[in-house]
Amino acid sequence: MKLLAFAASNSSQSINRQLVDYVIGLLQGGEIDGVDPDALEISTLDLNDFEMPIYSIDRQEAGGIPQPAHDFYNALGAADALLISFAEHNGSYTVAYKNVFDWASRIDMRVYHDKPIVMLSTSPGGGGGGFVLRTASHLAGYFGNEILATLSIPRFGQNFDTEAGAVSDPDLDAQLREALATLTSVCD
Repeated sequence: MKLLAFAASNSSQSINRQLVDYVIGLLQGGEIDGVDPDALEISTLDLNDFEMPIYSIDRQEAGGIPQPAHDFYNALGAADALLISFAEHNGSYTVAYKNVFDWASRIDMRVYHDKPIVMLSTSPGGGGGGFVLRTASHLAGYFGNEILATLSIPRFGQNFDTEAGAVSDPDLDAQLREALATLTSVCD
């Protein structure tokens, strides 16, 4: 199974990227029931590699769809499943993610290529990025994906040990592992 995992953030200090890195370690380390690490090929992407002008119909009509939008769209299409950890800015997607997503949706509204997806979010506050996670899950069907699981991790600084690079709250870690175990449906 080819899994594409990334944080929907362009921050070099992204806590959502730290969460994705932890998840990758769990999957590659064989720590998720039913997911064989030898049958798993994980790739990542960095939103900074997809910088483009802010989407507008005028720009699209004048110059077409930029190559980075095609590259992003094709990267999602090449995967068997997706794992995205959404950063939340003012209750919504980051501008970096929204822009690349808007450009890619001009190629095809089914940006996610009907791929199964695990959606995560985290934030420093008690909401854990819940607003953006609810938005992403609510809109998922319009953009071509099947949600396997969603999980929000609140209070990142309290629930994630940055030195160990791991979720430190046992209940949240168990919930995360349960969410990741849904990938077994793709592995079959």
